[in-house]
Amino acid sequence: MITVSEAKNIIANNVTALQPVTVSLTDAVGSILAEDIYATLNIPAFRQSAMDGYGFCFDDHVAKKEIIINGEVPAGSDATMIIQSQQAVRIFTGAPVPEGVDTVIMQEKVSVQDKQLFIQDAQLIKGQNIRAIGSEIALGELALEKESVLSPAAIGFLAGIGITTVRVYPKPTITIIVTGNELQEPGVALKAGQVYESNSVMLTAILQQLHINNITVVKAADDLVTLQSVLETALQNSDVVLLTGGVSVGDYDFVVEGAARSGVTQLFHKIKQKPGKPLFFGRKENKLVFGLPGNPSSVLTCFYEYVIGALEKISRQKNSSKIIYLPLAKDYNKKGIFTNFLKGIYTDKDVLPLDAQDSFRLSSFATANCLICLSEEEKTYVAGEMVAVHLINI
Repeated sequence: MITVSEAKNIIANNVTALQPVTVSLTDAVGSILAEDIYATLNIPAFRQSAMDGYGFCFDDHVAKKEIIINGEVPAGSDATMIIQSQQAVRIFTGAPVPEGVDTVIMQEKVSVQDKQLFIQDAQLIKGQNIRAIGSEIALGELALEKESVLSPAAIGFLAGIGITTVRVYPKPTITIIVTGNELQEPGVALKAGQVYESNSVMLTAILQQLHINNITVVKAADDLVTLQSVLETALQNSDVVLLTGGVSVGDYDFVVEGAARSGVTQLFHKIKQKPGKPLFFGRKENKLVFGLPGNPSSVLTCFYEYVIGALEKISRQKNSSKIIYLPLAKDYNKKGIFTNFLKGIYTDKDVLPLDAQDSFRLSSFATANCLICLSEEEKTYVAGEMVAVHLINI
């Protein structure tokens, strides 16, 4: 067995980013830009009203001249209009500002009598409420840098400057292989000896939370030939394969041997940790294989601690893992010389280990917001002792 830090270093040293691809902007949310993007035009491309109101020449207002409303400009208008001295125009948000207009006043700060405009804003200044050409971004200006995260706001910004496709580091394609003859699909009545299969549902949910949607789920019987065949197909079609169950040393655990027969190089098997000791990690060319334990709590712990980091590196995502240090809310006695990951709830004051820490129990994980990492060397922890808290709110 290797240590937790050794396992994480091995994974980090064996993961490379996928080659950039061009995708539709609407499919790029959550991805990382693979190139700088520059504006191909001024935005806005014309002087634009920032308000529903009236446009006029400010000097007429200063000189207390009579100002008469002469025309209207709605948003989207392509009409050419020139406003003369002592004239005003009714104008709407986003509309092009006519020549001769240098100020727009919002409609709430005027009164109109027989088409004459009366300005009721002592704070008004020349040029107010007019968006200059290129005020959002100018032609040739850098819009977004390479390695930027394409958040919903970034997607909207690029759409607003006319971008339709982008070069990004793609999200990996994933195959989840579920092993275990005792597993039954939720919604189907259980037979004697069966339990409901939840690992694939849980993993699919967390992958989608990471904006990874190219996911295939297959079930493999507890049979070496079957598992090998399923794994070889998954390696052909996916960047990452996640197997659940079958990684221990039982008579029906075939993941390690099946991986070897499929050409997967084993990089480690078994870590000094609880839960998740039998975790397997291997590689075939640039394809990654994680053999996760079968117990749901172990699966999720290993995913948070090891798989997320690999998936982020594959698609050049920023490392989302966050570790803080807080005092324990109560005493805890650890069994064995393994690193323990305890499901917990943290506040701004301390962190509380939850009940139901067994590897098969998800009830505590369903309410947890962190994993408490207890080092392999220390066995007894007292309330108030500072511990590492791994946040899991992705």
